[in-house]
Amino acid sequence: MDEIFPFSPDSPVLAIGASGIDIVGSLQGELYKGTSNPAKIRSSPGGVTRNVAENLARLGQPVVLLTAVGNDHAGEQIIKQTCSAGVDMSAAIRSSNFPTSTYLGVVNSKGELQYAVDDMRATLSLTPSYLEKNAHYFEQASLLFLDANLSKETLRKAVSLAHRARIPICADPASTLLAKRLRPYLSRLTLVTPNRSEAGILCNRPNEISTRRQSIEAAKCLVSQGVKIAIITMGEFGVCYATSEASGRVPAIRTQIVDPTGSGDALTAAVIFGLLNEMPLDEAIRLGVSAATLTLRNTGSVLPDMTLEKLYDQLVI
Repeated sequence: MDEIFPFSPDSPVLAIGASGIDIVGSLQGELYKGTSNPAKIRSSPGGVTRNVAENLARLGQPVVLLTAVGNDHAGEQIIKQTCSAGVDMSAAIRSSNFPTSTYLGVVNSKGELQYAVDDMRATLSLTPSYLEKNAHYFEQASLLFLDANLSKETLRKAVSLAHRARIPICADPASTLLAKRLRPYLSRLTLVTPNRSEAGILCNRPNEISTRRQSIEAAKCLVSQGVKIAIITMGEFGVCYATSEASGRVPAIRTQIVDPTGSGDALTAAVIFGLLNEMPLDEAIRLGVSAATLTLRNTGSVLPDMTLEKLYDQLVI
């Protein structure tokens, strides 16, 4: 993968996107509408890009995170935990206009997401002028990771600055509703990691991707639009992937699901780490599946003791 990720892993990953507090309620029984449901409720720092950044840092990868939090207790909590993991947040915005972003999810007893809402207004503070002010981070980076919570204008500026710096771009759609924001930039993406519903939006095939075969075809569809590596997550069925040279599937690892929040972000981070360290793509994806599995067993959005050794201990052969 030297041609795709040509920079040294000693150079920092530049991560731009959402940070927030994840609040997840795990139902203790059936879900009944219109009334209160008994559940175990937990909260932890989250946000797609922040999660990816923390996972990378815990694996030993230098990371700079350009993000925005509110000037509140939640924002302070996010900065404290993320910096303690080794992420550079020195340029992060403390917004007085918006509260720290919040994600609220409800999962059933099987660990399956039932409903979710979020308030990501703080990401509006990540403007094109803010990125231009911090353009030097692009020049120093090994690659750019971003999520589609960014506004259309900020996405355009991020892609432009990355192109100017000649660094690879990796992206996560973040949600089915936001995925379409990435469509104009597919030809610029080195790596994209949607789930099946997000892949359906990117390929203009909504609600049509449910089987393994359809997932591989969707990955090939993304490659045909210019993506170098397309990885589609399929939950308990593992992941499908495609490049211009190959395609395939890596099965999931059977495990108890405690909380699904952040598992996809862990997969993305481990794949990026593997590719930066010149691993073959299939090995990097297996490392990602291992990271996702460990995170599924965890009650937070990021496994606090994530290490490369743990990933290899869990690795699918």
